[in-house]
Amino acid sequence: MAQTRQRPDETEHHPYYGKYVSLVPEGDINALLSGQLDETLALLHSIPETEAGFRYAPDKWSIKELVGHVIDTERIFAYRALRFARNDRTELSGFEQDGYITNASFDDCSLAELASEFESVRRSTCYLFRHLNEAAWNRRGTASENEVSVRALAYIIAGHELHHREILRNLYLPKQ
Repeated sequence: MAQTRQRPDETEHHPYYGKYVSLVPEGDINALLSGQLDETLALLHSIPETEAGFRYAPDKWSIKELVGHVIDTERIFAYRALRFARNDRTELSGFEQDGYITNASFDDCSLAELASEFESVRRSTCYLFRHLNEAAWNRRGTASENEVSVRALAYIIAGHELHHREILRNLYLPKQ
């Protein structure tokens, strides 16, 4: 349906999320979200299972927890996008990422299983955004006490994944 090439402006999201939006290259956000899937899966499949529990510092997440965080965050932000795209005006609460990690048991999963879960979640996200019309892309709602547009949520999801992929490359896998 709608192809969106217009980046969200600063009024469409809380300033905190600008760091993620700024990472997203120009072009069709739907194509970018779809393309990220192959890139991220290739990276995840290159990591030996024996290294998937690695933490670059004692108080940091493991590789598996980082992947789980990306999955959880994408689910939450895509859910927000769904609600707002359907013109649901109910204010949505925030979430505490560290609490999610503490209660998730990602280290009990294989990295291959988490990669497969990421693939499923991302494919679902792509279908959601692919089928929105222009009015839905421009709708806004309130989450974590801040107004956000559906378009901004798509860019935040893409930028959040790019942010964590770079952390994975630079801090967890510097030898690759």
